Order: sequence, then C-alpha cells, then structure tokens
Amino acid sequence: AHQPRRTTMYTASSGSGNASLRCSMSSSADFSDEDDYSFKSGSASPAPGDTLPWNLPRHERSKRKIQGGSVLDPAERAVLRIAGESRGRISKSRTHIILTNKHFPLFLTQVRKHVNDLYEDLRDGHNLISLLEVLSGESLPREKGRMRFHRLQNVQIALDYLKRRQVKLVNIRNDDITDGNPKLTLGLIWTIILHFQISDIHVTGESEDMTAKERLLLWSQQITEGYVGVRCDNFTTSWRDGRLFNAIIHKHRPDLVDMSRVSVQSSRSNLEQAFMVAERLGVARLLDPEDVDVQSPDEKSVITYVSTLYDVFPKVSEDMEGISANDVDIKWVEYQNMVNYLSQWIKHHIAIMSNRAFPNNPAELKALYSQYLQFKETEIPVKENEKTKIKNLYKMLEVWMEFGRIQLPQGYHPNDVEKEWGKLIIAMLEREKSLRPEVDRLDMLQQIANKVHQDCVSGENKLALARSALQSDAKRLESGIQFQHESDVAGYLLECENLLRQQVVDIQALLDGKFYLADQLLQRVSKLRDDLLALRTECSSIYSKGRTLTTEQTKMMISGITQSLNSGFSQGISMGLTPGGIGVDHGTLHHLKHLQIRKPLGKSSLVDPNLSEEEVNMKFVQDLLNWVEEMQVQLDQTEWGSDLPSVEMHLENHKSVHGAIEEFQMSLKEAKISEVRIH
Repeated sequence: AHQPRRTTMYTASSGSGNASLRCSMSSSADFSDEDDYSFKSGSASPAPGDTLPWNLPRHERSKRKIQGGSVLDPAERAVLRIAGESRGRISKSRTHIILTNKHFPLFLTQVRKHVNDLYEDLRDGHNLISLLEVLSGESLPREKGRMRFHRLQNVQIALDYLKRRQVKLVNIRNDDITDGNPKLTLGLIWTIILHFQISDIHVTGESEDMTAKERLLLWSQQITEGYVGVRCDNFTTSWRDGRLFNAIIHKHRPDLVDMSRVSVQSSRSNLEQAFMVAERLGVARLLDPEDVDVQSPDEKSVITYVSTLYDVFPKVSEDMEGISANDVDIKWVEYQNMVNYLSQWIKHHIAIMSNRAFPNNPAELKALYSQYLQFKETEIPVKENEKTKIKNLYKMLEVWMEFGRIQLPQGYHPNDVEKEWGKLIIAMLEREKSLRPEVDRLDMLQQIANKVHQDCVSGENKLALARSALQSDAKRLESGIQFQHESDVAGYLLECENLLRQQVVDIQALLDGKFYLADQLLQRVSKLRDDLLALRTECSSIYSKGRTLTTEQTKMMISGITQSLNSGFSQGISMGLTPGGIGVDHGTLHHLKHLQIRKPLGKSSLVDPNLSEEEVNMKFVQDLLNWVEEMQVQLDQTEWGSDLPSVEMHLENHKSVHGAIEEFQMSLKEAKISEVRIH
C-alpha cells in the first residue's frame, strides 16, 4: 500500500567538528512491502529473534500482511526510517544521527575518510574495515586493489571478523554490500551498531553467561529500583508510559525531572519530556513519543535508545573505581562530612600550634613536647590517610560533578583542604622551632636550680658546724677557758659566704629566665644570708668577750677574725641581693634589706671581776671600733628606695641608726672618761 508521509527535517552535529547534516524525508509514497522485499525470499529459516523481512520466507511475509496490513514489523519500519538513500526514496536521517553522534566522528577523524553516500562508499570494503577497526580497536588485513575481486575480498574480511565476534549475520553476503544493496547494507550497519552499542555494557551483579540485552535490562532494573509505579520487565511494554525513561534520567539528574509530575502526566507527555531532557544531556533523539506509545513498542528501538542512555550517564568502571547512580547521594554526603570534619580538625590544631604560652615547669614543658612529637608521629599520618581518601572519593564523584548531578560548594575541593593542611604543617614547624629551644633553656635553668639547692644545703651544713663550734667556745667563755674554735668558725662562715656569692648569680639567672622555682629558691638563699649575718654578729659578741688579751699579737688575731666576719660577707652578699642585682618584689626587698643594727655595749656590761680596769677599758674601746666598722658597711650599702614603701622602710632603718649613734656617743664619752682616769 502506498501511504503518504509527512516531510520531516532532522539535524545532527558531528562530535568531531564535521558540518551539520540535514536530511529530509521524501514526501512521496513508500515502497510496497511485497514488491520491495520479494527478491530475497527463500526457504532458509531466520535466526531466532531475527525479524528483518529479507530473512523471512514469502509465506511468513504474507501472513504478516494479512494480520497487520504490512510485512514490516515496528522494528523494520524503524529501520526504514533510520536508513535508506534519496534515490531509493528511503530516509537516511536517523542512521546519520546515530553514526554522526557516536561512531562516524571517531571513524572519520582517525582514518581521514569522508562518507557522502552510506551505501556507495562502503562498496569497496575499505571504509567498512576502517569502521570496524575504529569500533573494535583492532587492526584488520585488507586488499589494496580496485577490482571487483579486491572489493569482494575486503567486504568478506569485514564479515568474517563480525562472525568471529559472534555477531549474527543472516543471508548477508559480500556481493550484497559490494553491489550496494541498500537494504542489506542497512541491515549490516544496523547490526554493527546494535552490537557495538550494547556489547560493552557491564553492570553489578551480572553473570558471565548474560547477553548484552540481559545486562542492559538488569542495569535498568537496578537504576529504577524503589521508584513507585515503575517496573522494568522487558524492553517493550514496560517503557510505553515513559515513566521508566524519566526514572532513569531522574536517578542520574534529579534536578531535571519532577517525578511527582511524571506520575500524573500522560504517556505522550512523559515520553516527550524524557526525550527532550535526554537530548539536552547528549542523547540522540532516536525515538519519538508515537514510536513508543503503542500497544507493543519495538524492542530493538527501545534497546538501542536505552543503550545510548547507558553510554551517556556516568557509571562504575570495570575496575570498580567509580560510584553508581544509586550511591551518589550517600557518597556525596560522606564526602562533605569528611571534608567538614578534617577542615575543623585542621583549624583546631592550627590554633593549638600557634599558641606560644609555654609552661615554665621543665616537666610540664617536656610533657608538652612529647605530646607534640606523638601528635606528629601518630595523628598526622592518620589524617594524611583521610586526606587521601577525600582525594580518591572526589575523583570518583568528579564525573557526577561534570555531569551536573553534584554542585561543589566553595571550599570543598581537595585543593582547598590541601591549602589548610599546608597551613597546619607550617604552624607545626613554627611550634617545634620555638618549643625545642625552650625545652633546652628550661633544662639549663633546672640544672642551675639544682645547683642552688645543693649549695643551700652545703651552706646550711657549714652554718650548723659554725654554730656548734661557737656554742662550744661560748661554754668555754663561761668557764673561763681559752677559745679553741675561733679559726674554724671563721672558716665556716667564709665558705658559706663564698657559696652565697655564687648563689646570687644563679638566682639572678633563674629570675631572668622566669623559672617557676626562682622565688622559692630566692627565699631560701635569703634565709641562709640572714642566718649567716646573725651568726656573724653572735660570733663578734662572744669572741669580743673573751679573756683579757695582754699581747699585741693576740689583739691582732682577734681583730683579724672580727674583720673577716664583719667586712668580707657584707661587701659581697649584701650587694648581690639588692634590687639592682636581682629583680625581687618589695616584700622580699624588705626581708633582705632590713638593717641588722647592734647597739654598742655599755662599759658596765663589760665589767668582770677577773679583769683589771685597763683590760675592761680596752675591751670597751675595741667593741666601739667594731661597731663603727659594722655600721659603716651597712650605711654604705643601704638603698634609698624606688617607691614609697621602700623609702619608708629605709627611713625607719635610719631612725634606728640615729638612735644607735646617740648611744654610741654616750659610750664614747664614757670611754674618754676612762682614758683620763688611766692616764
């Protein structure tokens, strides 16, 4: 039957930069089914599932015509729509769309061929072999001659290769292609497209014995699992209402399809929407809604279109280093959580590493340094692994970002994480650069503090020995026995004084270094100094009360001991413990600088029945001289004060000094009177 067809325009752009192809469908009537295909009738039975009319016997075609009014089934009509030639009044438009968008751009680019007429340019077999080489990635032999024999041989090479690839070719011979038979050439090209279009489909859960069709059906079922009102059982009726097409698109790009609308729209509207959105995503529009919204949609056409959807959408690669559409949302949330957690962790530890408030306690500082080393050796490698996982997960999600499924927020790129990581590493290096010298410094101060402690113990021991010897001589004085330990006492005191001189320097270093035990050690040194001064005064008093000295040598001995006790220590220690020498607070200053004022002894206190008046007078005068020397040293070393409390303290000290001087003047008058009497 001759049925008029509407004129339809199709346009397809070549992916390799070829000019747009524009083909028009002839407005004249179609060929009669019977007339068009009767020349290929025969007794050979078609392969299972093969419905092409030239593979059917005449009685089968007649049966079809009686039942449906036409020999052609929907797939065959799609073939006629997809391929043909202008002089044969069959449109090539959709074949051009398929080949231009998928296979021929790569083919034409690699082999530098130009195909003007699909049937004419494949007759010599060279372009056909080149197409198979591009699609398969293999190299095939060919004949270089131009004679019919060479053409037949080249086409046969292509057909033999397809048979080795287990591509079913029924009743297609080499001379059919060489002679330019449009129908068989179309059948061959269509078979090649179907084979290479869906043969590389792989899906999770597939078995080795699955066909490409079965794998594609499994993929469709997995993608649309969980969608209400959507069921994928076949490649015919399951796709009629368009919901499956929309569900597949929605799974990959939920922002482009509203499934709530799909559930209430008509089948034609759903199909139009799916084909339109898919075309925006790069899927050639091989079908129209009226092709699918029929009682039994053509299986081959649906398979071909679904396979193009499979090709366009991201998928898990063969090495499983990818993310399926079902897992995108889960992996995307996981990625964001990983980036958030690691970024917060980095910022937190950057703040810690930037802190320079180190403790003054060596033990605490060493613990802090050990904590840093542990952080560097244990936590950093773990976080580096997390950073690597973020990079790997990003690589798997990147294809979905390029596809438009995911929008990457600012600051969530692995490079952003890497920048923050770099800041942390720099902060760690700066902390270690500051922390390590501080550990060494406190180690040194700790050694100084240990030495001060040891010297204090030694000085306290020497003062104890001096005190014991002095008490022994004091008992001898009471018993009227001559002293035995004057020189020992003087030696102990001088040794203690030398220790204190070094301690003054050490304490200064501890105070300058803000050592945590500096104040405590300073008080101990100050107490040692006060004990030394008190013991020195006691020694001067006891030894000045000794038995009467009758020779100048004895006088000089007592004077030497007194001189060593009075002057030696004062010039060293008192100067060392002033505010200029050691930075101490005013409370400590008052404790250290309170003057040790001794009132001169009255002559009456020196009267002894065992001594003559002359001896008493000499002893009295000697004590006055000693007092003058002591007061001179203390007055020379007295500070004026730098603030009101210290000035008031020094003023009180000077008032005491004036009172002592007045008593001294009284004693001096008494000494003059005694001198007159002696003379």
